[in-house]
Amino acid sequence: MASYDVGIIGGGPGGYVAAIRAAQLGMRVALFERDRVGGVCLNWGCIPSKALLKNAEVVNLVRRAETWGIHAENVTFDLGSAVDRSRAVVEKIVAGVEGLLKDAGVEVIKGSAALVGPHAVSADGVRHETKNVVIASGTTSRNLPGLVPDGRVVLSSKDAVVVRNPPPRAIIIGAGPVGVEFGHLWASYGSQVTIIELLDTIVPLEDPDVSRVLRRSFEARGIACRTGTKVDSIQVSGDVARVSISANGKQEQLEAEAVLVAIGFVPQTQYLNLESANVQTQRGFIGIDERMRTNVPSVYAIGDVTGKLPLAHVASAQGVIAAEAIAGQKTAVLDYIQMPRATFSEPQVGSIGYTEKQAKEAGYTVKTGRFPLTALGRAVAVAETEGFIKVIADEPTGQVLGIHMVGHGVNDMLGEASMVSLLEATTVELGFAVHAHPTLPEALKEAALAVNGEAIHVAHRRAGQQAAREGVPTR
Repeated sequence: MASYDVGIIGGGPGGYVAAIRAAQLGMRVALFERDRVGGVCLNWGCIPSKALLKNAEVVNLVRRAETWGIHAENVTFDLGSAVDRSRAVVEKIVAGVEGLLKDAGVEVIKGSAALVGPHAVSADGVRHETKNVVIASGTTSRNLPGLVPDGRVVLSSKDAVVVRNPPPRAIIIGAGPVGVEFGHLWASYGSQVTIIELLDTIVPLEDPDVSRVLRRSFEARGIACRTGTKVDSIQVSGDVARVSISANGKQEQLEAEAVLVAIGFVPQTQYLNLESANVQTQRGFIGIDERMRTNVPSVYAIGDVTGKLPLAHVASAQGVIAAEAIAGQKTAVLDYIQMPRATFSEPQVGSIGYTEKQAKEAGYTVKTGRFPLTALGRAVAVAETEGFIKVIADEPTGQVLGIHMVGHGVNDMLGEASMVSLLEATTVELGFAVHAHPTLPEALKEAALAVNGEAIHVAHRRAGQQAAREGVPTR
């Protein structure tokens, strides 16, 4: 019977990072994983979907080739080949993670794992003693009540990432990141896409100004966005689904060859035997403190299963903290509001920190600055001028409270946005920082300057006119 300093259940972006960091700190580590390391993110989510979205970007570039004086005829687009490429990308990255774990001396144990008290883990019936346990079991797709995806017509996100033929008609239930990304992907390959969202906006957790611009862009491409709409039922007959919806007291029936259910995720805790260690949960999520420790001193939890913020990079950050806490080191405290969030639709949506509404509700006196990409030299040069950057600041101190972006390639600026947040930078400091020209991040500098009416490359009147064209309220 093996004995370890740390036993980690789940090899996703939280679990494998925690394992490597714990091994770096000199601990003997076992990582329990029933499938391949990398979890949903590397195998079925973040990585393969972003590979597919790159293909969609190329498809759309080819469609616009005449913009750059390129004329092509009889061009075909093969989603199946894109899927093949995405699976090859997955294999390469997962193999890389497996190599990192091996080099770090982490023992990877295959099997379905569960607790056996606070100091032991059972994997497929074999008991392993471990001084500490880190639960990183993640989440699984949430289903509509009474409906289980069949993998053929009604799809989960895991099913959708290997769809080889774009459906003629696709209905996507849920307008969060997963929903809008697949909406963009399938529309790029010629599908007639309808997105249905119960709340009043698409990407409803983002700043409303950003949501409006993304919706306008989608609808200009023929992607129907049905917000404030409830799905009442789904009936599958042969290769067609009939989806009954209702909004404003009116009922309607839609048909499609594919229905993607993208309404969120539920924690995977039901098979962990948490009761054997008296680990407490709320709505299935495991409660943790700032050092990722549960109510049981020897049991920690990280990633989506904690219900904090279901993002791979958040899970990785939590994994590092858990490993360092177990090693007795001083640890940082994560601010879950000031975490970067990225949606890789086209245009992209990137954000960090408070929305305007959230900042006001938190008691701040808010000032905002906006810079349209139509006024950015780099954006004009590459013919990608849709969108804007918005900076939200605390008026008395000038501290940047939030950054919200919509446009082509904006998520590549989230690294700088994270540093602005971490260093508690002000709009004066961000506006003073010299940015290389011509680059996209110049728009971030200009948006910071705009908070105090000092943006150089757009007049305030022009900025207001641009906002009005975007359907964004001006203040």
